[in-house]
Amino acid sequence: MRTTLLLDLTADSCGDRLAIGPRDAGIDFARLRNAARAAGKALAEGGAKTLVFVGLNGAAMPLTLFAAGYAGLPFVPVNYRLTDPELRRLIQRCDTPAVIIDDDMAHRIAGIDGAAIHRRSAFEAQFLDPDLPEQDVGEEPEQDIAVLLFTSGTTGDPKAAVLRHSNLVSYVMSTVEFLGADEAEAALVSVPPYHIAGISAVLSASYGGRRIVYLPQFSADEWVAVAAREGITHAMVVPTMLDRILDAMERSGESLPALRALSYGGGRMPEPTIHRAMAKLPQVDFVNAYGLTETSSTIALLDGADHRAAFASDDVAVRRRLTSVGRPLPSLELEIRDPEGKICPPGVSGEIHVRGEQVSGEYLHKSALAGDGWFPTNDAGWLDDAGYLFVEGRLDDVIVRGGENISPGEIEDVLRSHPAVEDAAVLGLPCDKWGEKVAAAIVCRSQVDEETLSAHVRSHLRSTKTPEAWFFRTELPYNETGKLLRRVLKAELA
Repeated sequence: MRTTLLLDLTADSCGDRLAIGPRDAGIDFARLRNAARAAGKALAEGGAKTLVFVGLNGAAMPLTLFAAGYAGLPFVPVNYRLTDPELRRLIQRCDTPAVIIDDDMAHRIAGIDGAAIHRRSAFEAQFLDPDLPEQDVGEEPEQDIAVLLFTSGTTGDPKAAVLRHSNLVSYVMSTVEFLGADEAEAALVSVPPYHIAGISAVLSASYGGRRIVYLPQFSADEWVAVAAREGITHAMVVPTMLDRILDAMERSGESLPALRALSYGGGRMPEPTIHRAMAKLPQVDFVNAYGLTETSSTIALLDGADHRAAFASDDVAVRRRLTSVGRPLPSLELEIRDPEGKICPPGVSGEIHVRGEQVSGEYLHKSALAGDGWFPTNDAGWLDDAGYLFVEGRLDDVIVRGGENISPGEIEDVLRSHPAVEDAAVLGLPCDKWGEKVAAAIVCRSQVDEETLSAHVRSHLRSTKTPEAWFFRTELPYNETGKLLRRVLKAELA
């Protein structure tokens, strides 16, 4: 099965339902499918072997994603925030690319040999024309690679993660009810097109029959304004966005009564922030979604009922689940393994491994899967007795102090629980005595000193986990998908 099947089913069943855009000027599913079929046919006949998208969010994103599927071309959304040389190098790595690019960015990639460059405005005008003739279905292409997503490349050249049609379709069909959305429902998407969450948002909404409204670039005030104007019922944010959205709601006085579900992921959610959000939006089901590019998005969910149960509970173990990512999806297997490969019992930390049809675990020309199909995520975590997964961060970020492995995440959670701390990042810095020492970078909302914060950490954790070096900053470095750039911070502090 191909990703285009998700659009075909909905277009056949309710083609006049809006797929993307505002309520009064949107594009319905039948028109989106016809446009994607026409665009795919034209690009394939032009000799393209890869379809690259470089630009902001908007109708061109689902159009090019499905056009690639109909044409049998790998879809490659590229980070437009890269430097010009980085952007050009990635496009040059693509096989005979057709590049759909925002008009004001086209000059950045001019003259790349073998690349057919299409300005976005002309591409949209041609294929989203409501008078476009009806397109034939055509033969199903043989290409089984649906999407190539380049990694951030923080430790070398970016790798191209491979997501096949079978991976993505398996994920969507196992997590989304076909046409399960009411016709009035709308999802606000502000995550970038080159992130797995942006891909899964299009596919899930298409299969579920839910309209997508795009925010080209995130602004908290604009997010709230669009959500109110368009009657947004569903949205996905990264943790760094949520506090700013709540602040914008307070400034505007907007309560967003239509909003029913808000999912978050991409980084650790500070417990004070989710407490504030649940108090501010009591009608909303909050969902913590944990996944990776290589797993076609979500592999574990903390759903709305879990949030409410943890928030209301006096049981320490239950309340702690508010800092978990929930339980694994029933469609896949998940294990925690120690360095020797043995399965860890509940409460013991190790590396998270997953297996299932949605798991790709593949890079271009290289598989990262074990022989039995298990994918090692390079994320550290543990399961509680009820099967809730707690993610501690990347294994590469673990601090090794005097032979003891220390997870930055639990120290960060303790620091953020202090009323004077707005944000915190913990990392290891070189130390002659211990190999590494625990260091903390703090963003404060009110004045506080090192002694007070040290005492606060010691009151919750053993003394070896108390930071030995403190750095007070006005902000911490995050990327646009909400991930803390720990290596960037480490280089600055070292």
